[in-house]
Amino acid sequence: MADATQQGLAARAAELRDQLAHHNKLYYEQDAPEVTDAQYDELLNQLRALEADHPELVTEDSPTQKVGGAPAGRFPQVEHLLPMISLANARNEDELRAWETRLHNRLGQEGITRENFEYVVEGKIDGLAISLIYRDGKLERGVTRGNGVIGEDVTANLLTMRDVPRELPTKSPPALFEARGEVYIKRSDFHELNEQRAEAGEATYANPRNTAAGSIRQLDVELTKSRPLSLWGYGVGALEGIAFENHSDELDQLREWGFPVNDFEVLSGVDEVAAACHRWEERREGLDYEIDGAVVKLNETDLMRRAGVAGREPRGAIAWKFPPLEETTTLLKIIWNVGRTGRLVPQALLDAVNVSGVTVQHATLHNEVDLIAKDIREGDEVIVTRAGDVIPRVVGPTPEAVKKKGRAELPVPPAKCPACDTPTEKVGDWTICPNRRGCPGQRFQHFKHFVSRAAMDIDGLGEKQVQQFLEWGWFESLADIYELASHRKELLEKPGYKEKSVDTLLASIEQSKQQPFWRVLFAIGIHGIGGVNAKNLAGRFGSIDAIAAATTEEIAETNGIGPILAENIAEQLAEPEEQELIERLRASGLQLIGDAPGSSEGPLKDKTFVLTGTLPNMTRDQARDLIEAAGGRVTSSVSKKTDYVVAGAEAGSKLEKAERLEISILDEDALKSLLAG
Repeated sequence: MADATQQGLAARAAELRDQLAHHNKLYYEQDAPEVTDAQYDELLNQLRALEADHPELVTEDSPTQKVGGAPAGRFPQVEHLLPMISLANARNEDELRAWETRLHNRLGQEGITRENFEYVVEGKIDGLAISLIYRDGKLERGVTRGNGVIGEDVTANLLTMRDVPRELPTKSPPALFEARGEVYIKRSDFHELNEQRAEAGEATYANPRNTAAGSIRQLDVELTKSRPLSLWGYGVGALEGIAFENHSDELDQLREWGFPVNDFEVLSGVDEVAAACHRWEERREGLDYEIDGAVVKLNETDLMRRAGVAGREPRGAIAWKFPPLEETTTLLKIIWNVGRTGRLVPQALLDAVNVSGVTVQHATLHNEVDLIAKDIREGDEVIVTRAGDVIPRVVGPTPEAVKKKGRAELPVPPAKCPACDTPTEKVGDWTICPNRRGCPGQRFQHFKHFVSRAAMDIDGLGEKQVQQFLEWGWFESLADIYELASHRKELLEKPGYKEKSVDTLLASIEQSKQQPFWRVLFAIGIHGIGGVNAKNLAGRFGSIDAIAAATTEEIAETNGIGPILAENIAEQLAEPEEQELIERLRASGLQLIGDAPGSSEGPLKDKTFVLTGTLPNMTRDQARDLIEAAGGRVTSSVSKKTDYVVAGAEAGSKLEKAERLEISILDEDALKSLLAG
């Protein structure tokens, strides 16, 4: 009986190892995972617990004893100077405290006893780990983590990134300096990238992490260059000619030498650490990059060394993992709406599911091309994700759903427009409503886009208000927004509209006239022009008139604009209705001429700013736009190179860091004075 039990345990351990090896291959080598991080962690924890109870089941190739998967073989393989090991996980405060107790016991065996150790707490970036080797101050190579021992040489691709220094800015560089970091894509950039792909009829990407990893491992360097990749430096590896007593010193050195470094705190004891981890979890939704936890590390490098390594994990560090931003549920129905460009857009009606504290019942499916490419059908069990301000979306069906017999037929767009009942047409890969000027659905989406935070940012003019003004006949053209003040008396007679809220709305409309040219260009809603393309066009041509006067070939020379999109831009700007709109917006006082962000010769030229906290009368986006329009540059982290920190209510560690470095701190009024020269 005992033998049978042992055989069963061995079989279960072998099954878990096979499953984890399969998922490691998909995640690390193909950048195409088919399970969520939480599901992977659950399998790993099952194997870890089984091996802890039965050490005889541990094998050398167990996923608990090594990192990641084998290098894919598309790039030269390089052995790391020091292994790039992984971290153990804590999923709650009890597990964090248990880890700290084990750490105290371990260091106690080394004769080191203290009431509290000093720790560094920083965000755990969800990206692709890389190693950057500098010899005598110059970048020699950049390597992916791979299996932790051997990675892939992707130097050429990493050199396309602005965040990767080509050489260390010091007259006395160390003989060897290994910087380690995570390549990632910002949420806003990822959303923009997917919007562009959706507009172009291409399949959208599943998540920022896999997209960043796949971009770095492209054989075509130009393709990598086209992706909006960023870097966070998180530590150092092999060193010669330089040494650090503390991990915080390593981070400060990285930042001083031009590596972007995230916020971090140096804390004493597990109580302060737990509070910091909770703060990171509270901040998570407001960040422009994805984190899946907080990393806790012993600050003293000697203590980290003496704590040692257990299997594939350092004993002196741990990752506090947050609840997943992905969950699985059932897709009940696919609902079709019409977008602002006339394309029919699918939306998912879901069996309600709680995703990171928010109940989700509706999610975007992007477009019909994406829907077919991902093989999503009604009745499927699907993976749903949400992050930041981006609407919840369906990543795709689960592997089990795809294998299931008796699935529904592939979804088909309706034969008539759901908004105006006009017969739909098939144009290339798209099903469209051809009633471009008369479709109420398209008009509503057009207005919704124009007033959105990413475009003209008109506070108080939400979906409900836009729909009402359309129904009352006050909105026909986008330019009618700037004539809403003429309806003030009528508006005050409508239910739910008070004098204070109406005046606030009208003031917000007036304030939007100060939005820079690229935002106006984006807001107008020319097919295929997202925020990035709008900035590029604004930077190249400087005015709406210059773009309209340019040839298709000249427009196509703009970064990110190809011949097809250039032709579309030229055609739409030449339409009489579009020209009339532009003239009315010009007469209303909107900015139709200007510089690209950061290129101005204004009073803030060459000055670097960091924004923290909540300002009383402007959003961070508004403050960033004003600074960039005046020639300044806004970065995410405080360093010795920062000129000013603009601090509002509930400013956090960035303000504390600025005070330590004696950097000038401004409130909103001081910023306005600086902007005024």
